[in-house]
This record gives sequence, C-alpha cells and structure tokens, in this order.
Amino acid sequence: QLQLVESGGGVVQPVGSLRLSCAGSGFTLDYYAIGWFRQAPGKEREGVSCISSSGGSTNYADSVKGRFTISRDNAKNTVYLQMNNLKPEDTAIYYCAALKFFALATRIPSSYVEVWGQGTLVTVSS
Repeated sequence: QLQLVESGGGVVQPVGSLRLSCAGSGFTLDYYAIGWFRQAPGKEREGVSCISSSGGSTNYADSVKGRFTISRDNAKNTVYLQMNNLKPEDTAIYYCAALKFFALATRIPSSYVEVWGQGTLVTVSS
C-alpha cells in the first residue's frame, strides 16, 4: 500500500520553529515531486511549497517565502519542511503529496497528485 506519513507537527509559540517530515511507505519517493499543502480552519487547502524529484528545483507561496525551506533526502525516502519564524496565521493541518510533475506550489493541479498524506497539525499560539 502506497502511503505518505507526515510527522513533526505540534504547538509552538510565534517566531518559533518546527520541522515537518513526509516519509514514503510502500514506494520510493525518488521519482516524484513532492508538494506541501496546508488547510487552516474555515479555509480552503493551499499549496505551500514544492520540490522536484531531484531536489534541484523548489518554489514557495509568497506567504512563506524566506521562512520555510523544503528539502529531501532520497536515501531516507523523506521530504522535509523546515518552518522558521512561525506566525499564528501558519496554524493549519499540513499535508504532503506525491506529484506526477513538479509545479508551482500555489498552482498544483489535483490531477498531479498520486498520493496524499494524512496530515499533521501545526498550531502557532502564545
């Protein structure tokens, strides 16, 4: 069974940091671009960041640019999202997805998604 398992969410104070992980289970992530998405309460899901299969290309939503960093370790079959200088508006459930193709994070077509993770909750609050 093909699965993506996110971890690393939690409660953090504003300006704090968290690192989310997205691990592949039952398949190798090497051939997939990976997207990170988030859905805040009462809002639609939005794309946050995307990384190519090789890791050589990345892009970010304007709202997180300069604060979040996406990376991957194909040897560990894992993709990461380092989140620094967190703000209350970053509070959301964060999902990763294996994509057929690399795309702009804010414009990933649903048809590109092969596998979704189950999500991990990030709460930024003092």
